[in-house]
Amino acid sequence: MSIDKDQVCILIPTLNEAPTIGSLITEFASLGFRNILVIDGHSSDATRKIASEAGARVVEQVGRGKGTAIIEAFGLIQEPYVLMTDGDGTYSPEDADRMLEPLSSGAAHVIGDRLTEENRQAFSRLNYTGNHILNRLFKLAHGRYLNDILSGYRAFTLESVRQMRLKESGFGIETEISAEAVRSNLEIAIVPIRYNQRLGSPTKLNPFHDGLKITTTIYKLAKMSNPLFYFGLIGVIIMIAGFISGAWVLVEWLRDIEHIPLTILTVLLIIVGFQIFMFGIISDMLLAFHREVINEIHEIRRETRK
Repeated sequence: MSIDKDQVCILIPTLNEAPTIGSLITEFASLGFRNILVIDGHSSDATRKIASEAGARVVEQVGRGKGTAIIEAFGLIQEPYVLMTDGDGTYSPEDADRMLEPLSSGAAHVIGDRLTEENRQAFSRLNYTGNHILNRLFKLAHGRYLNDILSGYRAFTLESVRQMRLKESGFGIETEISAEAVRSNLEIAIVPIRYNQRLGSPTKLNPFHDGLKITTTIYKLAKMSNPLFYFGLIGVIIMIAGFISGAWVLVEWLRDIEHIPLTILTVLLIIVGFQIFMFGIISDMLLAFHREVINEIHEIRRETRK
């Protein structure tokens, strides 16, 4: 069963995308998509004018940042399905049907996977390697490998979007959406897509600055989905610091030099680190119990509907 395209909102966050936004909207419209929402981040070029003339509904976001734009847009959408893409022309509208198909089969969230060999030339070596590292880190922190957590080409049911507690204001929004989908135990589908080299306006991503922010976001979000990783890492780091200072105290003690304050600090570091690590284990057990209860409630609801 295919999805009625009138039930789909094409969501395009933009910032100075005048060279590409018009043709992008025209191509989506030619494929039968009539509900196109452009949420614009205060562009200084003709992006809003071009998008409006191409037939899209254009809204200028209140706040700043891509994440803020997407969160604001989710509150405006009424259609039951959302297909989100970037306005720079790197994602192809021709992949729209492939992206939406899993939603008709029961998936709640679809991620377009750019990191295939066919798209290798569209990335610099640094960006391609960095994306794979961040995906591995996401799996370590959140327990699931999603191929391309930074992809901007995604499809959702509106119901699943409304379940997400999104707060990220910048480029970490894709990471947060991925983490929320895993945390909510949504059915996630991965679809290989085409990815084109960026044309027109220069990229707004800084590989090192934004890569660090995304890494921080992955770790920060693990507090709710994988507390053992979040608190365990803190505890292990503190204990390692304690063991290092302890080794120094031992070496000095063998030389008949006492360091009473440092010895006290060593003991405190090891104890505090161990307690934080154990807190992570307990939190992880409570989270597992909570998920089990939620799954049982969902199962009971499904049985009741039958």
